[in-house]
Amino acid sequence: MRFPGQESDFGSVLLGSATETPRRQRIRIQLLITVSVLTANAIGAGIAILLVVVGIPEPSVLQPELWWVNYIAVPVYVAFAFCFGWAFGTARVLRHLRWALRDEQPTPDEARWALRAPWVLTRMQLMLWFIAGVFFTLCYGIPDPELIPKIALVVGLSGAVVSAISYLLVEFALRPVAAQALEAGYPGIKRRSGLRTRVMLSWVLGSGIPIVGTMLVAFFSVLRDTTTKTDVFVAVTVLGVIGLFTGFLLNYLSISAIKAPVGSVRQAMTRVSAGDNDVRVVVYDGTELGDLQRGFNLMVTGLEERERMRDLFGRHVGRDVAEAALAQNPELGGAERFVGIVFVDVIGSTAIAASRPPDEVVALLNKFFAVVVSAVESHSGLVNKFQGDAVLAAFGAPLELDDPASAALSTAREISVRLAGEIPELSAGIGVAYGSVVAGNVGAIQRFEYTVIGDAVNESARLSEFAKQDPSRPVASGRAISSATDSEAGHWSRVESVLLRGRSERTEIYVAAVDTDHHTSPVMR
Repeated sequence: MRFPGQESDFGSVLLGSATETPRRQRIRIQLLITVSVLTANAIGAGIAILLVVVGIPEPSVLQPELWWVNYIAVPVYVAFAFCFGWAFGTARVLRHLRWALRDEQPTPDEARWALRAPWVLTRMQLMLWFIAGVFFTLCYGIPDPELIPKIALVVGLSGAVVSAISYLLVEFALRPVAAQALEAGYPGIKRRSGLRTRVMLSWVLGSGIPIVGTMLVAFFSVLRDTTTKTDVFVAVTVLGVIGLFTGFLLNYLSISAIKAPVGSVRQAMTRVSAGDNDVRVVVYDGTELGDLQRGFNLMVTGLEERERMRDLFGRHVGRDVAEAALAQNPELGGAERFVGIVFVDVIGSTAIAASRPPDEVVALLNKFFAVVVSAVESHSGLVNKFQGDAVLAAFGAPLELDDPASAALSTAREISVRLAGEIPELSAGIGVAYGSVVAGNVGAIQRFEYTVIGDAVNESARLSEFAKQDPSRPVASGRAISSATDSEAGHWSRVESVLLRGRSERTEIYVAAVDTDHHTSPVMR
């Protein structure tokens, strides 16, 4: 089984491949989670500073009596939150994901925890920002109560954006782990968020909250007599810029999370359309997109099984019969056809079986059958039956031929030459007949096979017996020679008229001399 050659098995080169060693995967995941948490909080801190200093300048936090808050309380808490969020959050996640980093099979509880790990870190971020909101509101609000709405708005807006960014980034970093959890296939493991929820959350936190913030700024400016038009303009502009930035970022991350699994399926479908069914995608998404990935793998598995069954079906009954059966519903019965029949029977098979080990006999017969099948298929014939050490081939059914008699005669000559050259330790009688037969499905509705039944089949078997007198010379009936083209008939010479065993009419016997060194004798040339 191969995974599609794309930028990564998990949708990004940053996530490595599904065949990466557990140690490298652990380092990669730990680094990505750390960078994700720090990046999200850095963005949130930047938004908070921008809003406090520029976006909502009044009432100002740069008051002399608030120096201890601005230069001691706030930096200390921010440093603490960064360190706690990085150390505790990352350590907790990795501790619960040790099975994945050791490439072990997870338990149902471990698999469920792995899928909700992004929410665990997100809740931790929300908790830290909630504590920050309470702490900063008290620190600023006790000296100046007018700062309470401003601080609550700024911290709430920043915390919501940080949580959304953190969730999407951590979910991205944990795709390899999610893939292992989903691969475990435990019943009852449900996705943590639907695709619609993910998109709506990105819009609400990236665009909706900044819009609400703009409305609140306008509302509080009306209540404050000291607020100027310039203050309102600056505040609305800053909030608008923040909304554009966060909306773009969150929607970009959300769209990327949608595009990656869809892209993996699209690339894999391209390979399948080119005939490669040995391709699978890594299922790492916990939403409906994961169902799409899983459904694709099930579809390809079905196609692979179908092609395998089709190949086995074709090997058992013949490619042409298989194609005809797949194209229409097969029914019992058949139709009358004029066909050429070639019957090839090994000489002395009983003696061969008695003098050689069984595996050697089977190998020899397989070489014999390979020569016959190759020659028959090269002339558009059908190997209808393997009868012990004999082969029955038909030309003109089920695939219609313009000249089935010539095809059968030419095949008999080729088989004779190739047997003498490729398998000298084995010889066979080859008989060729031509006539009307019934070609179709014979048996019961529960189990039937495609075959040809008629006098030409019996005649070819009797001619094969006659040909055993001199296996270097294929034997054909006069009807087969008269039905063939002049160029093919020129390779055959009449020998005698014989009453074959079990028949009431005499058969005109024709033979084709075969030169094993030059493929044809002077008579044939």
